[in-house]
Amino acid sequence: METTQSRPGAFRAPRRRFLKGSAAVGGGLAIGFALPVASRLAMAATDATINAYLKISPRNRITVVCGLSEMGQGVLTAIPMLVAEELDVDWSQVGVEQAGVDKAYANPVFGMQATGGSTSVRGHWQPMRMAGAAAREMLLAAAAKAWGAKPSDCHTEHGAVVHRSGRRLSYGELAAAAAAEPVPASPKLKDAKDFRILGTPAKRLDTPAKIDGSARFGIDVRLPGMLVAVLERAPVIGASARTVDDTAARQVPGVREIVRIPDGVAVLADGYWAAKKGRDALKVSWDLGKNATLSSETIARQLAEATQRSGATARNEGKADEAQGAKTLDALYEAPYLAHACMEPMNCTAWVRKDEVEIWAGTQSQGPAQGILGQVASVAPTKVKINTLFLGGGFGRRFAPDFTIAATVLSKQVGRPVKLVYSREDDMRAYFYRPAAAARFAATLDGTGKAIALRANVASPSIMAGSGFMKIAENGVDHFAVEGIADNPYDIANMKVGYVREEPGVQVWFWRSVGHSQNAFFMESFVDEMAAAAGKDPFEFRRAMLGKAPRHRAVLELAAAKADWGKPLPAGRHRGIALAKSFGSFVSEVAEVSVAEDGTPRIHRIVAAIDCGAIVNPEIIRRQVESAIVYGLTAMLYGRISFRDGRVEQGNFDTYRMLRMPEMPKVEVHIVKSDEAPGGVGEPGLPPAAPAVANAIFAATGKRIRSLPLDPGMLKRS
Repeated sequence: METTQSRPGAFRAPRRRFLKGSAAVGGGLAIGFALPVASRLAMAATDATINAYLKISPRNRITVVCGLSEMGQGVLTAIPMLVAEELDVDWSQVGVEQAGVDKAYANPVFGMQATGGSTSVRGHWQPMRMAGAAAREMLLAAAAKAWGAKPSDCHTEHGAVVHRSGRRLSYGELAAAAAAEPVPASPKLKDAKDFRILGTPAKRLDTPAKIDGSARFGIDVRLPGMLVAVLERAPVIGASARTVDDTAARQVPGVREIVRIPDGVAVLADGYWAAKKGRDALKVSWDLGKNATLSSETIARQLAEATQRSGATARNEGKADEAQGAKTLDALYEAPYLAHACMEPMNCTAWVRKDEVEIWAGTQSQGPAQGILGQVASVAPTKVKINTLFLGGGFGRRFAPDFTIAATVLSKQVGRPVKLVYSREDDMRAYFYRPAAAARFAATLDGTGKAIALRANVASPSIMAGSGFMKIAENGVDHFAVEGIADNPYDIANMKVGYVREEPGVQVWFWRSVGHSQNAFFMESFVDEMAAAAGKDPFEFRRAMLGKAPRHRAVLELAAAKADWGKPLPAGRHRGIALAKSFGSFVSEVAEVSVAEDGTPRIHRIVAAIDCGAIVNPEIIRRQVESAIVYGLTAMLYGRISFRDGRVEQGNFDTYRMLRMPEMPKVEVHIVKSDEAPGGVGEPGLPPAAPAVANAIFAATGKRIRSLPLDPGMLKRS
């Protein structure tokens, strides 16, 4: 098993040399093929390109070409598994190659080549299997012709076509001839009961390269004549440089260029440290503008007040405003801005030549970048070549175009290859944040404790508007702002959910699990409040409202059963439970928590149950759920981007803490076997983590956590 990573210049030959057609269209697949070769059974000197996604070597090595970005989520393994299963080869024969940018690799969910939203397997489940199945039928046809036999007299196994007489030809021997066969219009896909690879914990193809150091990330790129750039950015959103004194900066050894940019200054040097020292020597006078007094306290007050206004209606069933009952309760929940905090610093290397652009980057958005950078460099989009390298964390941050644009602008300016590098502080203060949000809830319970009405009003900035390529719905609702609340599964007769767009002026962006990341905390914590007000067990209270949501109910029951819900725990430990559906998958989590006298919580165990539909690789699913839980717990316990006097107060991991190894709870992941269409796995494990812990803290202390991150001071025993 092997993986081939891109090298400088590796994709200069356009993919259209071997593509006649392309694109995943409407769930189907149009496969492009190489030109016929002279001799159908001749052993080719190089790999035979069967289609845009598949190459076969004369030695019977199968290489799957993947157009998605590998950021740790396992896509360079999951996508080849889809092809390999239908192609009928052994996993030991399979390798993977990172594709360049081409419409052939458009994500069917997005309609463009991009990775995010836990869409990789969901979007490619059908197209990639069809690519493998089509290739298998073409190999069968080629073998049948070579033998003068009927295709029905042949079958495939372990990377070979076998005739009923026992004759056998490997795919490597047949590949060149197979490439000339007509494309099957509707190749037959395997029945799930016949899967040999899908559903197994196949070893990841990218692991060996990451272990031996040969894996190439964006930060590893070196080009002849390359300069390294760092940016001196405006310290406040919207600020501009009034004056720049670069005298001292130009005296720093290695500094070659200093360039004014719209929101600051770029220093370019022979290496990173020279560029950084040059930047540190700059003397810039700033016009801070209208955001000079921006503060987190002002933003929180602004959002809280906005929840009291009437907004756009996201859901309205029954007569929630008129419902009356035996008991009512209300609560305001709040969550802060969050940074993505990718471990690999943000970076991009760009080389703008006379009529073309080439970049090397760990990017999640190759398709959009091709068009954007074409405009930046004034070349046709087809003249923009993108080498996608491994991503040292993405979480949505590397979907943003800022770092690729800036590198391209600078290369165009100086006429040389430029590697732009953001320091940790540069990125953490770059204003691409998960939105701060507030949600005001009210509920009505009848005399038996049953919820008969639920009202929620969410206030936050709009990711859809802030993204620059999406539009808010005609009714004024940003889907991301209310997801997980407006589509909650609970059977409550009267329900109303509203959205108020409130823009404090900070650039917001997609963050791992997007709106679900805060909304599950809001929703599931308030459902727990409803259960407490009703005097009901939190698990049973939820379960009783899930009669119309069987998959939600099943994961809730599975998590509770595996966590021994209702059974005694060691002294001082308490349980909390939460439930969320996101990205096509259903997840419930139970947290076991204790709280020290000084208010510090200790999370001992999290039990997660996930129904993500059809299973590709159970080990990848488990690791992604574990990863999402770590990310979610980090946000709950420590995550906060705060503003004071217009400036971001956090800069590195000393002020923006990560969950550390001794703090990590034991995590158990239980996967529901399902024949449903696959859901996502990279993000759905995150949303239930914070509310499960918060609900356990309530069980331990009787105190509700309604604002994140957690303040241990409020839990301190008096």
